[in-house]
Amino acid sequence: QVQLVESGGGSVQAGGSLRLSCAASGISINTYSMGWFRQAPGKAREAVAALDNEGTPSYADSVKGRFTISRDNAENTLYLEMNSLKVEDTAMYYCAADRVEWWKLLRPSLYNNWGQGTQVTVSS
Repeated sequence: QVQLVESGGGSVQAGGSLRLSCAASGISINTYSMGWFRQAPGKAREAVAALDNEGTPSYADSVKGRFTISRDNAENTLYLEMNSLKVEDTAMYYCAADRVEWWKLLRPSLYNNWGQGTQVTVSS
């Protein structure tokens, strides 16, 4: 079965950086759409960034220019490089995988395979 394991979260000050990783098993990530999503307490889960199976990225407007999504096919791992972090980026970050068309990549409801999440906390 599909297993996604996130790591790399932590606590940083505003303006800092973190790199999240999502190690996948049970699938080859270059044949799936893969995404990063986040959920803050009391808020709905929202998209952060995603890659289609060809590696074309999509980003939420709130993170464009600050976050970069990438993948290493050999390691079967998805990454999220987060720079210039803001307090409002504080959330649980989740990795997800599914066969999603490129124009729907940022819709969390279309993903059926999820990791357990990694917490990112940004302080002022």
